[in-house]
Amino acid sequence: MNRNVKAFLDDVWSQVTPIYEKESERIGALKNRIRLQAGVKDYLRVSWKQGKQSGAYGMIYIDLDEPFDWSDSSYAVEAGAYIEDLMDLTDEALLDELFSALHSQVDAVFQSDQYGPGFFDYRFELILEIQRGNSTLRRQEVLINDNKLQGLKKALDTFIQTKVMAELPVRPSENDEFFFARHLVNPLFFEQERDKIDPLIRRLNEKHRANRKRLDQWAYHYTNAFRGWAEDHFLKRYFDRKGNFGAHWVRKEDAELLKPEQKAMDFFLYVALQIGHKEPATRKEYLELAKQLGSDRADGYLRQGSGRYEGLRQSSLFQGKANDILGTIDIRIGAEEETAYREALDYITGLLQEGFPKGYKLTLKSKAKNYLPIKKLAKSQLHQFFANSLQYPALFPRLTEYAEAAMEEFAWYMDVEPGEKSAMPGTYAVFGLGLYSDAYFPLVCRYMELVDTEHQSVQDGYAEAFMEAHGLSADLMPAVVSILLGGNQSAKPVKSMEINCSELADALFQELEAKEDYQREYVLYRIFGSRSKLAQRVKKEEPPLKDNLEKLLAWMR
Repeated sequence: MNRNVKAFLDDVWSQVTPIYEKESERIGALKNRIRLQAGVKDYLRVSWKQGKQSGAYGMIYIDLDEPFDWSDSSYAVEAGAYIEDLMDLTDEALLDELFSALHSQVDAVFQSDQYGPGFFDYRFELILEIQRGNSTLRRQEVLINDNKLQGLKKALDTFIQTKVMAELPVRPSENDEFFFARHLVNPLFFEQERDKIDPLIRRLNEKHRANRKRLDQWAYHYTNAFRGWAEDHFLKRYFDRKGNFGAHWVRKEDAELLKPEQKAMDFFLYVALQIGHKEPATRKEYLELAKQLGSDRADGYLRQGSGRYEGLRQSSLFQGKANDILGTIDIRIGAEEETAYREALDYITGLLQEGFPKGYKLTLKSKAKNYLPIKKLAKSQLHQFFANSLQYPALFPRLTEYAEAAMEEFAWYMDVEPGEKSAMPGTYAVFGLGLYSDAYFPLVCRYMELVDTEHQSVQDGYAEAFMEAHGLSADLMPAVVSILLGGNQSAKPVKSMEINCSELADALFQELEAKEDYQREYVLYRIFGSRSKLAQRVKKEEPPLKDNLEKLLAWMR
């Protein structure tokens, strides 16, 4: 080995060795090793740069983990005089000499168990970068430990049989699912075809169906894995990333000469559709990019949807268009009358009953602009459509049918950007019906039992609107308590609600008696604000109201 090359590598290993030794101790002490992870370390980048802040011979920068674009966490060591001799070599000779020696040393360590069996992954990315004037010389190679690769394949086969395909109650751990999702899009483990991947995705979806938290976590893992595959293994071949943080994909100049193989395009379209369940905007972006690459199927998805649903229905009074791939429904009301809205409701409800995405986005063309008198609700076109429909009492049964088809826990309409205005499917119809008639109180209660009180808050303003519409009486207390319990965890007390007679206080007590302690306290907080405020009320009131309020006070901490 050239003595200058050896001196360069000695400086590199002077930084790497103590860190690897320390990391080896940490990794070796880890308990419950993950079966689908061959090892932890999989990256090393060595860079030499000459800069104003560097020493006379520049600096060597070492990254032991793949850095984020915005990070600057490299280990650094000042290079020695050997750099001058190395720089006398030609570009090709310099890269050949340095990379060959670096590769030899790294591969020897990587293929061994010097730092323990769980230290290195089966795959290791090695990068060398040398600054040369205004440009950077670069060489990169991926090393493979075949023994670890074969061992991981066996572990993966066993995992599928014993954890994925096994009957309930057997489930994989969340950590295993993180790595499993990434292995699914690794061509070393699976053919990148829908028929190979989709059955495994669906199997775990089905196993987690009764556990929403696990289902969402699994969807999060495979969505991220699919996005990583789409960007790193497909899109980068045909597009460059431009704009702030590489937010936009721009077709490469020579991309006309690059045509994706049909197999790769088919898998990319599958990935786009899967991502769309959690990230509709990403799905649309990917389909538009696929269209740029000449995919007729992507163009069809964007224009017409999958073809599984009735994409167009029209009459002399209304027109409806639906695209399940984009999750959109477009309604145009030709005449502001009951029949037009009946036809539109029938169309939308029919789509949902056939399996159309419940968290759709609706665009509306209508002269009427009604909205429900409920604070926090977004004044979207979807809201407007249902408020318009609620102007016709004869349509209430159809609105009920729609609400029953639409309501789904942990789902949200796409009529607004995700946030505090997000609403569960069925929200506008249910809220409106509940304001008009007590016949729909059971529907309101079912909604409040179903709504995700952790991630949705638009229902917090419903209690006030409900009491403005119906007042407050003892026979309304079951519905009122249900509405209050459906509030968000950070909901504030209802200003317009006052327990001002013994009948109301007794009805409240009777309704809360069968509830859990935390439910009682939450409802009482939303009515009285705090224990101290309720205690003040108790002091001021006279029996029998005083006695009933004291019973309620005993439930507040």
